[in-house]
Amino acid sequence: MTRFEDIRPGTELPQLEKDAITRVQLARYAGASADFNPIHIDEPYAQAAGMGGVIAHGMLSMAFLGQLVTDWAGPTSVLRLEARFRSIVRPGDVLTVRGTVTETDAAARTAHVRLSCENQEGTTVTDGGAVVRF
Repeated sequence: MTRFEDIRPGTELPQLEKDAITRVQLARYAGASADFNPIHIDEPYAQAAGMGGVIAHGMLSMAFLGQLVTDWAGPTSVLRLEARFRSIVRPGDVLTVRGTVTETDAAARTAHVRLSCENQEGTTVTDGGAVVRF
């Protein structure tokens, strides 16, 4: 686990490489999140809706941002996590999650982290930020 004394603005978090997104993963995430929107699990429905096939839940890629932060700072450290969904994630996409410390506050023992999640083509699919307390 990372120590507050070892970080400063510019510190990069160890990147997180996710395996290719699978349809089974999407079905499991639908169950875990209670988000059964058929564009995430029903191919004919997603095609008819103009999506070009099923797409991953946006909140799944946000969860990967959170995983990166908690892997780095610990599971109870996150004070705030925010995300912006930039591009669609599809089954087969391989995602890489990165983070960089942008600011620290020694008195509060907090760090602000800029986060991004990119697919195998280098397209940012989700970005955002977190505030963590050490």
